[in-house]
Amino acid sequence: MIRRPIAVLLLSACLAGSACQRAPSPADAGDAAAVPAPSTPRPANDTAAGQRIEADVRALADDAMDGREAGTSGYDRAAEYVARRYAELGLAPAGDAGWFQAVPLLRATLLADGARFEIRRGSESRALAFRDQFLPGVNFHAPESSLEAPAVFVGQAVHAPEVGHDDFAGLELEGKIAVMFGGAPGTFDDTRRAFHASQREKLRNVVARGAVGAVFVNTVDDEARAPWARTLQHAGKPAMRLRDDAGRAIDGWPQLRATALVSAAAADALFEGSGQTAAALFEAARSGQLNGFDLPGTLHLAGRSRIEPLSSRNVVGRIAGADPALAAEHVGYTAHLDHIGSGAPVEGDAIYNGALDNALGVAIMLEAARELAAGPAPKRSLLFVALTAEEKGLLGAEWFAQRPTVEGTLVANINLDMPVLTAPTTDVVPIGVAHSTLAATLEQAAGEVGVALSPDPFPEEVVFVRSDQYAFVRAGIPAVYLMGGVVGANPQQDPKLATTWFLRNCYHQPCDDIDLPIHYGDAARMARLNARIGQLVGNDAQRPRWNAGDFFGERFGRKN
Repeated sequence: MIRRPIAVLLLSACLAGSACQRAPSPADAGDAAAVPAPSTPRPANDTAAGQRIEADVRALADDAMDGREAGTSGYDRAAEYVARRYAELGLAPAGDAGWFQAVPLLRATLLADGARFEIRRGSESRALAFRDQFLPGVNFHAPESSLEAPAVFVGQAVHAPEVGHDDFAGLELEGKIAVMFGGAPGTFDDTRRAFHASQREKLRNVVARGAVGAVFVNTVDDEARAPWARTLQHAGKPAMRLRDDAGRAIDGWPQLRATALVSAAAADALFEGSGQTAAALFEAARSGQLNGFDLPGTLHLAGRSRIEPLSSRNVVGRIAGADPALAAEHVGYTAHLDHIGSGAPVEGDAIYNGALDNALGVAIMLEAARELAAGPAPKRSLLFVALTAEEKGLLGAEWFAQRPTVEGTLVANINLDMPVLTAPTTDVVPIGVAHSTLAATLEQAAGEVGVALSPDPFPEEVVFVRSDQYAFVRAGIPAVYLMGGVVGANPQQDPKLATTWFLRNCYHQPCDDIDLPIHYGDAARMARLNARIGQLVGNDAQRPRWNAGDFFGERFGRKN
């Protein structure tokens, strides 16, 4: 699920694979060492709904699924399982071929041979060490990439004229390599920071200004959240892009002939001779006071990639609306089915099962579908979409949002991704609900179910743009993403610390497995809440609407 702030969509497989995922939260989020380890005995699961959810999690997070990486046979087995469950629940198939929607992909795998990052200044040159100091980006357009060009530091590559911020002011990027930090100024409100922290927007900005290469530089804060060693752990994983009818990568940025990621420890080498130090620039990034400048000399970037076409599948089920006048309008439930497959062994375990990320989200969606299928059906239709390739950059969601498999319109998206339910809670966290009239719907549903709503505990992680709901937001569809709660039901267990522990220790690791102390009672309550949201939206006389003046509504919204 939603992942680390600086992972770059164009870079190595591990980076592209986690570009939209939630990062481990900052060090001041709490004492993760105080949180019980995964060996803590699992809580009792004594309700029928909780037991159904657990059975689905066990099936999807079983070693037989091989970590459910998009485009693999393990993922296909998981997709077949979800299709069988849809059929058992009484849903109707709603893909473009039965239960399934084909999602065409390109896979690019970084090859070590030929990787180069050289800094040339006059008669002197300095080569950064592959893996220890940099990773080249994969290239979806050519198996070999090589580029030498002048470089320009462009801060965080943010262009936000509405608040008087322009990292590109006075800089010339045509034919040059853009060097940048991730994130967005801390002085921005959460919504603008979420949007401008998106790598999609940064790369769009530098390409629009003529850049021919891009280098992301980690800051020390980035690596406090996601250590370089963990980045390297997944460096051999393939990156993916959607594939168009001509076999080309969609959003592959062909203008960028080479890309790279540089570690925080190697950052000073880039800025040497500029009058700036990496430490000073890291501090300026924290305060939102970065200014761009030309870098002396040139950069020589090179890398090799293996490029292959492949396909994966979304799994789509439907409950038809009861009102013929509204049945062509759909409320879309989503949860990503993929995880990151297998990888470097950790304590002898090489399968990254993804129990919380996101077998649990899919299982909660299935339980909500069971309740809704029992009827009565709401006036609008309901869709249930288990999405592929979220871990590769929200690709299954993007494909479905742009090419839905049903006639009519999508009027709302309710997304479930990595609910960390390892400590008992009295609440849930609805991310993005303040942007639309879904806020009132959530309040009513939560009151009826008996669960509190809490604000985002980690607003600095800008998660609204980093999970599948954002693909629907970009298509103009109001959305909400539900996370596990932060208010403890047991004074001995702090849910926020439990989440911090998971993110630091088991996120995208083999220990994200069925042995975690998952509170299935909380999962069942979340399923009831999801079902009630769908009933309310499905029966409302009006579609959900963006709030007047909302940032996302004005950028992406459509009249509905």
